[in-house]
Amino acid sequence: MAASSPVAWLARPRVAVALLLLINLMNYVDRQVLAAVEVKIGEEFAAGGEIITDRAMGFLTTAFLLSYMLMSPLFGWLADHSSRWLIVGFGVIAWSLASGASGLAATYIALLSTRIFVGVGEAAYGPAAPTIIADLYPPERRGGVLAWFYLAIPVGSALGYVWGGFIAEHWDWRWAFYLSLPPGVLLGVWALCMKEPRHGLADQAVVKRTAKLSDYMVFLRTPSYVYNTLGMTMMTFALGGLAFWMPRYVHLYRDAGSLAHVNILFGGITVVSGITATLIGGYVGDKLRPRYGGAYFLISGIGMLVGMPCLLAVLYTPFPYAWGLIFIAEFCLFFNTGPTNTIIANVTHPAVRSSAYALNIFLIHALGDAVSPTLIGWVNDATKSEALPYGNMNLSFGLVLTVSVFLSGVFWLMGAKHLARDSELAPTRLNA
Repeated sequence: MAASSPVAWLARPRVAVALLLLINLMNYVDRQVLAAVEVKIGEEFAAGGEIITDRAMGFLTTAFLLSYMLMSPLFGWLADHSSRWLIVGFGVIAWSLASGASGLAATYIALLSTRIFVGVGEAAYGPAAPTIIADLYPPERRGGVLAWFYLAIPVGSALGYVWGGFIAEHWDWRWAFYLSLPPGVLLGVWALCMKEPRHGLADQAVVKRTAKLSDYMVFLRTPSYVYNTLGMTMMTFALGGLAFWMPRYVHLYRDAGSLAHVNILFGGITVVSGITATLIGGYVGDKLRPRYGGAYFLISGIGMLVGMPCLLAVLYTPFPYAWGLIFIAEFCLFFNTGPTNTIIANVTHPAVRSSAYALNIFLIHALGDAVSPTLIGWVNDATKSEALPYGNMNLSFGLVLTVSVFLSGVFWLMGAKHLARDSELAPTRLNA
């Protein structure tokens, strides 16, 4: 029967979401493995005579994000004009090979080069994946479904910390990268076998033409898109700095446990707070949407404003009590994940949706987490002294993280009044 054929099975929406979720999971495992083992990398390279400053260590993430954000617009344009599954499949295979090669790096420059190529591979995936889901599910269900897809952020990040921390403690940090290669390649091959959904399928819109360059200016004339991108930029700025430097902060600056212990605890907190916040945020957004058109913005903004004082309190609360505040702060930072990505899908025309995500990716990383890890590293280096051998990390965290979390909440609240109208206009914006 046709329903039981392999082609029919691969065309099912849930299969597509499951595959994209697994790929996104590996995406964030790879990102946070580096944060989990950067102390070990620094120690090994220093023993070989190559001293890596905190600023240079932070730049490993910045370089990855620079290549990721610069290549995203190109792949976003390609995704609007060709098979997205083909782009996803080859992108996943490429970044998996580059990630495995990170384990071979014998110098800082070699490691930097592999991280740049990881960014190129992930850029092929980032703009295309959520648009596939948007074409498979209608607007009233997107928040919940995209919340499941973005569960990969906390779960993958947590696995990256636990995986990297355990391997670095018991074997060699290089194996944390080697072991990421096989599952990534297998998922990439699976993606190449998937069936492409029609653009605009779930919107009940027929996309009669491909996108033009001039169409993309519509994004900048859409208030919801602009405010959402500003809020996501500030959130990404905070989350990027927190994700990369938290293991070092707790392990070295606060002296609150071994690196493996800290990675396991931080990973556990990240996965529990992230799963609950992402699912609840997507569920609440979908439930409130019929009553209040700006619900996705409202719950995202409130979450960030609640999280800001909790994040600030972490800096002055002794461990282990500070772990509880870290849990609350991370919960608030992840609460917006489903709603904010749903906003992009709902306020953009299907013909340019991949490019809308690509431009968003470029901006939030160019002004967000491509900057914050290096900035925190720079402040750490500038404040090192005999009394503070690791720098004043309370100062760097306080300046960089809390202000950006507050601004994120403000931008999202400002966008709430525009969302209902922008969502209504989205299907007709390119018809003129």
